[in-house]
Amino acid sequence: MLRFGGNDVDTARLGMAVSRRVSLRAVERNRIKRLIRDSYRHRRDSLPCADILVIAHRDAAGQPGSVLRSDLDALWSRVRPSKRMGAHGKAVG
Repeated sequence: MLRFGGNDVDTARLGMAVSRRVSLRAVERNRIKRLIRDSYRHRRDSLPCADILVIAHRDAAGQPGSVLRSDLDALWSRVRPSKRMGAHGKAVG
């Protein structure tokens, strides 16, 4: 799952949520986080300025790295720049 929103800095920022519900094994959770970070590093320059939160699902634990990478590539393509809100909640720019 992917959530994103605008930020006040000139780059994209990444957050991850890989809970024990995904896998009880820390080794597996860390593998998923490493894959997310690596995929993000390769796509960071093409992403808009946004705060991005990647939330891992239970299905991710048993998937090979190639499947997770292709899923992440599909998620990165969904990130769109959000419009900044000015005074009185009106979109700016």
